[in-house]
Amino acid sequence: MPSVRRLTAILAADVAGYSRLMGADEEGTLERLKAVRRQLVDPKIEEHQGRIFKTTGDGLLVEFPSVVNAMRCAAEVQRGMIDREPEATDEGQISFRMGINFGDIIAEDGDIFGDAVNVAARLEALAEPGGICISRMVRDQIRDKLTYQFEDLGEQSVKNIARRVRVYALHPEAIADLPAPTVPPATPILQPVVAPRMSIVVLPFANLSNDPEQQYFADGITEDLTTDLSRIVGDGSSDRMFVISRNTAVTYRNKAVDTMQIGRELGVRYVMEGSVQRSGNRVRVAAQLIDAETGGHLWVERFDRDTSDLFALQSEITGRIAATLNLELVSAEATRATDHPEMLDYFFRRRAALHKGPGRDSFAEAISLTERALALDPRSVEALAGLAQVLAGRVMNGVADSPAADLRRAEGLIAQALAISPRSALAHLAKGHWLKASGRYKEAIPEYEAVIALNPNSVQGHANLGQCKLLTGSIDEAIALQKQVIRLSPRDPFNGNRYFTIGVAHLMRSSTDEAIVWLEKARNLSPRVAFTHAWLASAYALKGETERAAAELAEARSLSPEGSYSSIVRVKADPGFSNSAPKIRALIEATYFVGLRKAGMPEE
Repeated sequence: MPSVRRLTAILAADVAGYSRLMGADEEGTLERLKAVRRQLVDPKIEEHQGRIFKTTGDGLLVEFPSVVNAMRCAAEVQRGMIDREPEATDEGQISFRMGINFGDIIAEDGDIFGDAVNVAARLEALAEPGGICISRMVRDQIRDKLTYQFEDLGEQSVKNIARRVRVYALHPEAIADLPAPTVPPATPILQPVVAPRMSIVVLPFANLSNDPEQQYFADGITEDLTTDLSRIVGDGSSDRMFVISRNTAVTYRNKAVDTMQIGRELGVRYVMEGSVQRSGNRVRVAAQLIDAETGGHLWVERFDRDTSDLFALQSEITGRIAATLNLELVSAEATRATDHPEMLDYFFRRRAALHKGPGRDSFAEAISLTERALALDPRSVEALAGLAQVLAGRVMNGVADSPAADLRRAEGLIAQALAISPRSALAHLAKGHWLKASGRYKEAIPEYEAVIALNPNSVQGHANLGQCKLLTGSIDEAIALQKQVIRLSPRDPFNGNRYFTIGVAHLMRSSTDEAIVWLEKARNLSPRVAFTHAWLASAYALKGETERAAAELAEARSLSPEGSYSSIVRVKADPGFSNSAPKIRALIEATYFVGLRKAGMPEE
């Protein structure tokens, strides 16, 4: 899109003392700031026909069709802030500084550039907390239209602007005398998660077998039930049961649990728990469904079956839950049908191997187990898709001896699985992984979207779709998808990856402060991940915190002894960069690589 010049009014705003507020209460400050945006700032911008064209974590830049609109919006927001958070101390209260300028700008691809923007940002820096500074151009435009009481601060020298700027200030005391703006009444900022009626967590089933190594079997049943519960829908609607991921549920293993507390922590209405006892070819499963709001048991039952009937048993338990809640169980395409029930043992062992982490040995073990299952039934969709998924995963994690061979084999397995079961979520997930491992992010998107349509609670579907959206340029969608993963699995040990993706997205939007918040959360949860330290080094450097940037870059290098972070050229060799969309490569160049250079990374 060609660039366009036009005259416009620019409002710049940021939070005074943002770093101090974040240091005192990181999560609380973010929640409060989001509430201020949602309840006051954004509605006022919309009311006065403004458009936010850039956010910076603690602030934003807005354009308006007229100077009067910009001035009224700023004054009403600042007046509205006076009545908010009356219980907060002066040190803990959120307050904005604002600057307004009017001038010629260049508009290109949704962004705005030019001295008019730069001057607005410098005026904001001169404003008091709770106050507004404007340029002479703005003052001349509103002199006969608005009656605000400004103080003439005279000619001021401002950073990176050659000429001096005449500045006028509207002080907080003058703003306090204005009438209160018409805004919706403030609501409590920190609200507990309201549990949807159709929401559940399956706690890890206890292993009551004499052999502790049978834990993988109990875990397998737990995970299958977690997946199967996504087939429950509302009364004749397409709304599916919201099911917390297994990775979060497993954090409650071997702990004394209060189901009502779990319901509050995870935002779910129901809790399912039980036990598994296996002896030879017989298995006993005890299960109970609990209302997390009252702690009352909705049903308790024991099932004794032969292991060959385990698939049917799991469907029976899921159907019983649907009937109890007066909901419908959607029939699933029969991807598990097999004359070899012992395959289930291989599937459960394969999952246990993958849960050890993405290492070379765990992938090799998972591949071997899935190949044994496939040998028993070459038409098993779960075996075909599962093997393809592991092969692609080995490539994506950089531990494949022959990536090209793994991808060729995965491609053939996926074609077989989809030919047998075109609506298999497992097959579409495997195809998404194969395309992603091949660097074909745009083509992977519809595959992950198909996974989510078939299983709305798929953590892997949402997480991988979010990553592909980011790499193809849909930054806002990427953030939303990663946040949905966190909602599905709030205590997931792999949430460092979700925090990292959100942090990268914010950095590419030049929201450096917010990027740092998320990247620090990623580093704290997964301190051994080199690329998180590298991106955090870049973000710190962009903010001018060079010592912290240098420390994070040194940590990234120590975690990658092969020299991945020795130079800009080496970093650019990563396929994740070279296979990204041109827009994303440009954004990475303008943010990540600029920061790495400031952190001290050489070009070659």
